[in-house]
Amino acid sequence: MTTQLEHARKGFLTKEMQAVAEAEGVTEAFVLAHTATGEIVIPCNPGRRRQKTVGIGTGLRTKVNASIGTSSDICDLELEMEKARAAQEEGADTLMELSTGGDLDEIRRTILSCTDLPVGNVPLYQAFQETIRKYKNPARLDPEYLFELMERQLEDGLSFMAIHCGINQYTIERLRKQGFRYGGLASKGGTYMVAWMDINKRENPLYEQFDRVCGLMKKYDAVLSLGNGIRAGAIHDSHDRAQMAEMIINCELAEIGRNMGCQMMVEGPGHVPLDEIEANILLEKRMSGNAPYYVLGPIPCDTGAGYDHITAAIGAASSARFGADLICYITPAEHLALPDVTDVREGVRATRLAARIGDIAKYPERRENEKQAALARRDMRWEDLEQFLLFPDLARSTRQERSPLQKETCTMCGDFCAMKKGMEIFETDITDKRVSL
Repeated sequence: MTTQLEHARKGFLTKEMQAVAEAEGVTEAFVLAHTATGEIVIPCNPGRRRQKTVGIGTGLRTKVNASIGTSSDICDLELEMEKARAAQEEGADTLMELSTGGDLDEIRRTILSCTDLPVGNVPLYQAFQETIRKYKNPARLDPEYLFELMERQLEDGLSFMAIHCGINQYTIERLRKQGFRYGGLASKGGTYMVAWMDINKRENPLYEQFDRVCGLMKKYDAVLSLGNGIRAGAIHDSHDRAQMAEMIINCELAEIGRNMGCQMMVEGPGHVPLDEIEANILLEKRMSGNAPYYVLGPIPCDTGAGYDHITAAIGAASSARFGADLICYITPAEHLALPDVTDVREGVRATRLAARIGDIAKYPERRENEKQAALARRDMRWEDLEQFLLFPDLARSTRQERSPLQKETCTMCGDFCAMKKGMEIFETDITDKRVSL
């Protein structure tokens, strides 16, 4: 399989690159050039017939990922299908299927069939769960089985995978020497791999056989997202030695993978205080050769449970501003429970809003939509305003439920409307340069 990266390096513009250029409003030459350097990735497993084309990386709109999946406590396939559809309806760009309960092959294949978003996963989840079911002991995971499972998942049509290649004995040693952590370990797949290495006294096979991992991903032109298994689970652990050790290794692996012709992303950083986000993005971009950065959160405080979609949106807006390329949503249920459909919708909406805020700062030339929304609001052209809003249905229903006495105003101000009064005063002073009424 010739990957998007390899095609671009040969100067061949694929239909996927053309679709990205059209969707993003950039030139085909721009997409071709940045795909060739690995600064843009396109998750597009060709074995899946029905799939939206999405570009992630430099110069493109910041994308939003929604994660769904069963657990050992709640395993309802119909619910997961509904969540997948809700995520797509709300405007998510990619989907991660992260089930750990039930028939994991059936769940994955069903989700792939009910959405056309690019779908990713964490293969260690199924590998360890099935090992536990078979042997009652996750330490008996067979590395050969892990690689066989990864290929089976890719054959089903997954377009990207979060694979924990950056955890190695050196990383674990940093955890021990720093006296572990305030927030413990936050990654399920990463923690089970650390336990496997500790019990078996062996190196991580995903690190040890990294060329084999890349070979599998190349075979299906899937994007290898270097999993952040040692990410901080509390802001007091942000940028500790263990996290930085894994980040350095992942950035090195991103370069090695690109040299092999594999599309690569780097993941990070978890819980990070707001004043450290810019530095985190800068470090990833500098050390990885500007590989696309898939940001988990970041969550800038540890006390927002119940409203962590808002907490994370604050961190996500800052991350997008400083160069993050793909943001994994956080739902209101984060840290508390498995998300339901309402949580999924709220999580996607909050993260899309955060990405928009970040992009407005990152790409000042893309602020035209905001200007047109402001003008429609100023002129009280309510129907026109809807076309510029991220959530027009919500705006329309809110206004209809609380309909004003004067159609041109709203019930916030009624006849004490600043917009209406301002237009009365300055209508004759508005120039064509700014806007025509």
